[in-house]
Amino acid sequence: MGEYFGDILKRALDRRDFLKLTGASAVMLSFACGGGGGGSITGEGGITPTSSLSYKTIYPNNEDRVVVPEGYRVSILIKWGDPLDNGEPLNWNRVYEGPTTEDVERQKRCFGYNADFVGFFKLTSDRALLVVNHEYTNPELMFRGFDLNTSTPTREQADLMLHAHGVSVVEIRRKSDGSWEYVKGSPFNRRITGDTVCLISGPAMGHRLMKTSYDPNGLLVYGTLNNCAAGKTPWGTVLTCEENFHSYFGGDLSSISDDLVRSIHQRYGVPSRRARLYGFHMYYDRFNINREPNEAFRFGWVVEIDPYDHTRPPVKRTALGRFKHEAATTVVANDGRVVVYMGDDERFEYIYKFVTKGKYNPLNRTANFGLLDEGTLYVAKFNDDLTGEWIPIATVDGNRVIPNPNLPEPFQSDPVLCFINTRGAADLLGATKMDRPEDFEWNPITKSVFVALTYNERRGQSGYPGTDKANPRPLNHMGHIIEIKEQNNDPTSTRFTWVMAMLCGDPRATDENRKLYIYGQPAKETTPAISAPDNFAFDKLGNVWIATDGNPSPNRLAKNDGVYTLNVYTKELKMFLSGAPGCEICGPEFSEDYKTFFCTIQHPGEDGANTRWPYLGDGVVVPRPSVIQVQREDRKEVYL
Repeated sequence: MGEYFGDILKRALDRRDFLKLTGASAVMLSFACGGGGGGSITGEGGITPTSSLSYKTIYPNNEDRVVVPEGYRVSILIKWGDPLDNGEPLNWNRVYEGPTTEDVERQKRCFGYNADFVGFFKLTSDRALLVVNHEYTNPELMFRGFDLNTSTPTREQADLMLHAHGVSVVEIRRKSDGSWEYVKGSPFNRRITGDTVCLISGPAMGHRLMKTSYDPNGLLVYGTLNNCAAGKTPWGTVLTCEENFHSYFGGDLSSISDDLVRSIHQRYGVPSRRARLYGFHMYYDRFNINREPNEAFRFGWVVEIDPYDHTRPPVKRTALGRFKHEAATTVVANDGRVVVYMGDDERFEYIYKFVTKGKYNPLNRTANFGLLDEGTLYVAKFNDDLTGEWIPIATVDGNRVIPNPNLPEPFQSDPVLCFINTRGAADLLGATKMDRPEDFEWNPITKSVFVALTYNERRGQSGYPGTDKANPRPLNHMGHIIEIKEQNNDPTSTRFTWVMAMLCGDPRATDENRKLYIYGQPAKETTPAISAPDNFAFDKLGNVWIATDGNPSPNRLAKNDGVYTLNVYTKELKMFLSGAPGCEICGPEFSEDYKTFFCTIQHPGEDGANTRWPYLGDGVVVPRPSVIQVQREDRKEVYL
């Protein structure tokens, strides 16, 4: 099927035939995003899940380079400012001294900053698309003399940062040595920025809180921002997640007269003290809550993007709820309905899932594009007896929105608020407040769901919630991972059991709050220390590949962030990769044949780390966030 798909693309058939074909090709994508997973868990060549991973572990370090085990090679695939068109790269050093309007225009057509999620979409055996998020920008690294405590950006700096956000779609092709290179000027290449028109779909479309002076009908919004993790759908689209959107909005909350608007903004942290660092509210009225009090309601959504069709605009799917989204992992249930797992990445927030009303159609790609507009949104409650339940928040059925009957006013008279103020609804339903829920991923081999709880150093402090079985550590600096088993292995179920897969830490620590436990057992002293689990990927055998965000903190390991591999059968943990100083590792992803591991080096040099990584000898003085790739030197599958 792959070769035929490629031939069709090369012949550049009309859009109708292209969409018809990609509908058929979505079957190829279903395993990658969880749909139809399972079956035999025996790998090729007699490898079984109980086999130890063959690579020799590395250990946390502070080296000013990316480190991988012996027998593997690492290289840069694409970096901030590389041109997606046939033009010149961004002039990084000029940007550093003070960007011009020319630089702003180039950024619109160049790879964005702070790459996060990476999604691999196969075209042929040697061609693919990568979809990459650009979460936020670091003005203190991008611009000379920018002080986080005192500086505000110029108009050109703010414009450049706005367009360095968003998403990149880029074609890649395999080279003769087995590594990949990106294709300049590919017709698939595309930038979606903080100013790209996005449509609003689902229950919140047209609601009074979604209307602004430039969009009086509440049907569209300019841009997608703070795109963190994401997911892939069985029909071959990306669900990119708007996380800390509050960071861009400035103004005076007390001057807003509408009590409902003011209370929801306060619950979501709008406005933010960080807004000064971006300056958007200084130059664009829509980011000033006193001029456009409703604009912030138009962010904090899951945004669906079609990487195959640049004429199809991004769509904010409001039925999936509004919060600081991390991850949107899909799985197809046995009855054909699609389930989306999502986390809200902030201390004491919740984990959610959405179950569609309709069923996935593998034979008609376009029939699935409205699937995420109808269904039921749930929030999780963890019980101390290691059971749990999914509490319904609201259901969308056609034009009707049916709230949970236990919700009070105003959710009953205005049930769309369940989706605009999802946090407020969850607060009232007794959901479990978690320690920064980040990635939330369905493992297609174990048919269980893994939740990354990055850390929460406020747990148990005065004025904050205390511990519970699902969040057992006070002053949780190290973070933990929970594995959920849905009742009857059915992702649509409203009941589940759960187990503590990992309490992160150092196996040699004397403080129990900082010691590493794997499935309830203390780790061997030879096991590498790990903290701040953030994002997951799964290989062909179901091993969990864990990227971290927080190892460098002196409250954790004071080492570079990295990628670790957990064998859920042998309970063995190894460290596979460590990044550059000051970075976090994001977007773990495998190529379709598992011979390449992709991840991103986000914000190298942050928090005062002394690095100019990636040191390419091109005279560029600023560190550059990048997508990297890792292969085995013998060209076998990475996970063997």
